Amino acid sequence: MENGAILLTAASLGFIHTVLGPDHYIPFVALSKARNWSGAKTALITFLCGLGHVLSSVLIGFAGIALGTAVGKLEWLESLRGGAAGWLLLSFGLAYMAWGVKKAVRGEKHSHLHAHDGGQPHSHGHGHETAHAHPHDGRSSVTPWTLFIIFVFGPCEPLIPVLMYPALNTGLWLAAAAAAVFSAVTIATMLASVFLLLRGIKLFPAEKLERYAHALAGFAIFACGAAVKAGL
Repeated sequence: MENGAILLTAASLGFIHTVLGPDHYIPFVALSKARNWSGAKTALITFLCGLGHVLSSVLIGFAGIALGTAVGKLEWLESLRGGAAGWLLLSFGLAYMAWGVKKAVRGEKHSHLHAHDGGQPHSHGHGHETAHAHPHDGRSSVTPWTLFIIFVFGPCEPLIPVLMYPALNTGLWLAAAAAAVFSAVTIATMLASVFLLLRGIKLFPAEKLERYAHALAGFAIFACGAAVKAGL
């Protein structure tokens, strides 16, 4: 009975800490929309970032168990990692927002330069810049890696006590099971939140904002970083 309660606690904490942390899903929604990622690519990037997010804390937790480190010391380390992740989100969001604004302004100037009679932009073979990234833009590959690094730094604070309590009182097998349940629920909740929000966004017409999609995505990520730093 106690074992079941521990696993249920692990599942509940995995769900709650993910839903209450918009940094777990808002960056993926914003970038998927701005960069026009496919559903499969969005799911893969979200899954890999979620995996890095939970595994880094699992490894720290088991290292602490092996070394006999107190829970308080590990929670201090997780807090330190959380601060680093917050600064990384802030920096990435600010840089991406600045690039998005520059791209939107440049695209607007480009359209005006090629405007013909009737206000219609001239069409060239190479095409105009749009709100979506060019397929060969180097940032297309840099962005997912940046997100992955940020999520590896991002801690799962509730996981440490969930791991250490059963390890000290029952055994490592229950600690491993609790970690697996917590991880699975966290990643599943991230994926569900991302796709529910993407589906909801489709209900609102936003064609006029497409030019500013990257700038808005950067602002959303910056806001998540600010929320993390504020402890929200």
